[in-house]
Amino acid sequence: MTIDVNAWLPDPGRSTLAVAPPETAAGHWAGAPSAVAGDAWIYLAYRLRRPVGEGRGHAVVVARSGDGERFETLLTIGREEMDAESLERPYLVPTPDGRWRLYLSCATHGTKHWRIEAIDAGDPAGFDSRLRTTVLPGDPKTGVKDPVIVQRDGTWHLWASCHPLADPDEADQMVTRYATSEDGLSWAWHGTALSGRPGHWDSRGTRVSAVRFTDEGVVAFYDGRASAAENYEERTGVATGTDPAALEATGDRPAAESPHAGGGLRYLDLVDLPGGGTRLYYEYTRADGAHELRTELRA
Repeated sequence: MTIDVNAWLPDPGRSTLAVAPPETAAGHWAGAPSAVAGDAWIYLAYRLRRPVGEGRGHAVVVARSGDGERFETLLTIGREEMDAESLERPYLVPTPDGRWRLYLSCATHGTKHWRIEAIDAGDPAGFDSRLRTTVLPGDPKTGVKDPVIVQRDGTWHLWASCHPLADPDEADQMVTRYATSEDGLSWAWHGTALSGRPGHWDSRGTRVSAVRFTDEGVVAFYDGRASAAENYEERTGVATGTDPAALEATGDRPAAESPHAGGGLRYLDLVDLPGGGTRLYYEYTRADGAHELRTELRA
């Protein structure tokens, strides 16, 4: 495919801080964003994380902004409310009937297993964790998390990060699988859409973070890493394809990364603005080892 993806690739030098981590130290993060433009606002769901042993992904925040940079919190959902050991990337979507849905990635206590739950509400400030539904439970051999969802032509398309559980020491590996649905609740899997390339920078795992349908097919942005040691410091790559169930990674090096130790630049999300232009949101590794959520405006 010949699509120029530069308009969608992060350039941290052009970015602005959107959400800072609560503490300025390694292991403290604000990131894993999912953003939606609507009703003159940009709504943002993101994850707050502490170091391993201090709570990990302890909360998901839903916020809104009039300018895309300064956010006010609408609600916070804690891991205890979701009966989860940790929370990973949320995903926020409007539904065809004018309501809203929040997908939450939840770690099962005492295991390497992950599942995805969904909560519906009338508006982004109204999500009630007591009304959650398990929509992608995974299974004894597979953990599933970090959904990316696109609604197109009456079909819900989903790409989710899946992890093998047979060997706990190998559970950090990940591939992206593809599924479809008529309602965003009941999903049919269609196999692995993207996996790591042996000998490349993304050999240990690939996690799709954003997807665009184009006239030529599909462009996907993904997080990749070469080793278990690079877990939490994935960098952004680009994959393309004519079939959303079959994506091919491009390039011999990451397309975007942080200049700081680890190089982490991950969970890219893209938001088309009603007045034109696109906002980028992503999680970014800072010089002090903390992660912050940054944004860029593209014409």
